[in-house]
Amino acid sequence: MKIRVQKRLDLDKIMETDPAAFSRRIVKRTYTGYKALCAYRYAHRLWQKGLKGVALYISYRSKVRTGVDIHPAAEIGVRVCIDHGVGVVIGETTEIGNDVVLYQGVTLGGTGKDEGKRHPTIEDGVMVSAGAKVLGPVRIGEGSKIGAGSVVLKDVPPHSTVVGVPGRIVRQNGERVKES
Repeated sequence: MKIRVQKRLDLDKIMETDPAAFSRRIVKRTYTGYKALCAYRYAHRLWQKGLKGVALYISYRSKVRTGVDIHPAAEIGVRVCIDHGVGVVIGETTEIGNDVVLYQGVTLGGTGKDEGKRHPTIEDGVMVSAGAKVLGPVRIGEGSKIGAGSVVLKDVPPHSTVVGVPGRIVRQNGERVKES
């Protein structure tokens, strides 16, 4: 898919998700999350072509300008919204699906204990709230929500809501989960 199309789809998602986004033009010029995603899209394409030094430099410049740190090797789908992006970190082996929303201060990182696939996989339609940390090679199931400030170290089944430190599932498929 062309970068131009990916950027347009990301912009569409921001306009749908953020009630403060009243103008596509304003989003393009002022939203740090959108600017970081645009830079990532170029850096990722260069990374895929083997131009890793240039890709890392673009990623670095974007981090300095936006406060959003996205490794160019990460795999990110389309219609992604990084809202109030400052402090967001997306690690090298992270995989993010489509229609995902990430809020400020989110870390999709490693634990330092794993080799190979070290970062999370975020499936389609997931929302990760402000300050949440999803660490290690865990999978967050489709349509799940991660509460603000939560620390997730284990897989989360689809359509679940996770809160707390450590993260625990409090809702699944719309039903409250009993604590055991």
